[in-house]
Amino acid sequence: MGMPVPVDLRRGLSTTLTVLFPVMLVTLALVLIAEINQLGVVGDIKDGKSVSYGKAEDADDFAVAMSFLNLVAVVPVIVVWAVWFRRLRLNAETFAPGQHRFSPGWAAGAWFTPVVNLWFPKQIANDIWRASSPQGPHAAPRGLLNAWWVTFLAGGIVGTWGQIMYDQAYDDMDNGVTSLAEANDLLDDMHTGLAMSVVSTLVLIACAILAIILVRQITRMQEGRAALGPQGGTPPFGAPGTAPYGAQGQPYGGAAPYGGPQYGGQQYGAGPGTPPGPGYQAPGQQQNPYGSGPTGY
Repeated sequence: MGMPVPVDLRRGLSTTLTVLFPVMLVTLALVLIAEINQLGVVGDIKDGKSVSYGKAEDADDFAVAMSFLNLVAVVPVIVVWAVWFRRLRLNAETFAPGQHRFSPGWAAGAWFTPVVNLWFPKQIANDIWRASSPQGPHAAPRGLLNAWWVTFLAGGIVGTWGQIMYDQAYDDMDNGVTSLAEANDLLDDMHTGLAMSVVSTLVLIACAILAIILVRQITRMQEGRAALGPQGGTPPFGAPGTAPYGAQGQPYGGAAPYGGPQYGGQQYGAGPGTPPGPGYQAPGQQQNPYGSGPTGY
């Protein structure tokens, strides 16, 4: 039957992301090498080994250069991701109109809004994921989605914390120390901060790999969902008497899950000309979970 409003299934943005992410992965690998090199230098100094000033400076300079290279690779990923994510949200609105917690504008803006960017994007992603499932909203396991989000948050938080620790200890060391004990404490903080940065980079590498898989998966899901007919109407999220989005059973004040067959409450045979109600299935046919008729999808 097709969608009532055309959805944008062009693969340009998703293809661009699957190219940009591997480039970013290369720069993350270089950052990891630089951080491990710094960690070794600081560890040698802690252990009382002889380390020249030039070697320490080279390690820091290499780390700064690789971080800048990574930034150059990350910026286009951020821009393309925000545009792509908003397109997913617009498509999802067609699949499940009025059943999303945030507007399409938030799909892009939430990533750049402090504090709320810790959970708004994941809630938007959850709604997109459910709406884009060809098998129906409650047949959309979110293991991949959750793993990507956990690694994204963990990598960012641990990395930021480690960088703050290292920078603070480095600045204090550069300003001069008054005792050997203070110097050792600062070296411990620098070493711990670098170790946290190494862990963060490893987690972010895993996150980037999961993001590539996620982009491909959600692209296939939306293409499959677009091949089905339009869903039945349901009250919008948050309407009076409705249950939370995604609740099991009857999630909208007794209405069937979005996409379920709905005909004003009339069951098959309730009156002349009334169409089949929920659960009706012609022999040899698989019922479309979105209510657009039998499908073999």
